[in-house]
Amino acid sequence: MAKPTLNEFVTARIAAGHLSEDDVINVRRYVYGDMAVSVEEGEALFRLNNADITYHDTWYELFPEAILDILVHQAKPEGYVSEDKAAWLVTQIMADGHICGKTELDAVLHVLEKAREAPESLEQFALRAVADSVISGKGPTRSGLDLKPGVIAEAEVELLRRVLYAGAGSRGVAISKAEAEVLFDLNDATIEAENAPGWSELFAKAVANYMMAMSGFTPPSRKIALERENWLEQPGGFEGGLGGFFKKMFSGGVGGIRDAYGDTPDPFTARGNEMLAEIAANEVVTEDEATWLVERIGRDGILHENEKALLRFIREESPNIHPSLRPLLEKV
Repeated sequence: MAKPTLNEFVTARIAAGHLSEDDVINVRRYVYGDMAVSVEEGEALFRLNNADITYHDTWYELFPEAILDILVHQAKPEGYVSEDKAAWLVTQIMADGHICGKTELDAVLHVLEKAREAPESLEQFALRAVADSVISGKGPTRSGLDLKPGVIAEAEVELLRRVLYAGAGSRGVAISKAEAEVLFDLNDATIEAENAPGWSELFAKAVANYMMAMSGFTPPSRKIALERENWLEQPGGFEGGLGGFFKKMFSGGVGGIRDAYGDTPDPFTARGNEMLAEIAANEVVTEDEATWLVERIGRDGILHENEKALLRFIREESPNIHPSLRPLLEKV
């Protein structure tokens, strides 16, 4: 009897309703028998993954590995994900109308973390998927527990952080406007929720990173800018904790940026001298920055606590507040 094809094997396992450890081993043999993973084999894996069956734990290792090989390791040139391949990945993921918790999002993150370059749309897809799952209570989670709709738990904070970290490998160091917008949307949608303390920290750091880039100053790496610290537990008001960060960021010059982020060039180098001039100019909140911040904060008509904190720090530390920000500042 002829050996069944991969598609026939997948159909049989879906009919059986489960995928055992031996089944996963067999799938690996099918896929890697010729030392490469084809797009057709990838589509068969997605069909198996989208089925409503039970899976052995080893499946959650094989699936992201195979998708990573298709998009990154087998790409020409290696490590560069094309727009077409990224679109293929999103199409496969959304074929069943939702993102599976343990496999498909992991596959996207593997791609973003390992690729030398990937389309920004792929990262936006991952970030929006996590945000939507938090709001709806359905979708990817790392806590092993059911999501509570409209509440950002610590597990979801860390998942958001992982998505934002991943962007450093695929596009650059700075948080983009699109990413900042997603985080503001999520902040708006969870205004009344008892969110994890880590959310306030992540939100503030990401927005600060974007505003630095918007000013024309090159921010530090995402890993350094977004690494987890117990800011909210640090005493001292404006001298410590979250306030201390913004005070340093908006008023401390090169030394302040170094203290806030911990990764800047020596101020006595030629580049350091250039940075001094850049920061002196960028300490001023510009019209573009003010316009974006006013529009974004005012979108839902409510001043959130995270947003109030940001405005207070700008009011205290920026030497020249743009007039369009003053009505918001008066409210806090």
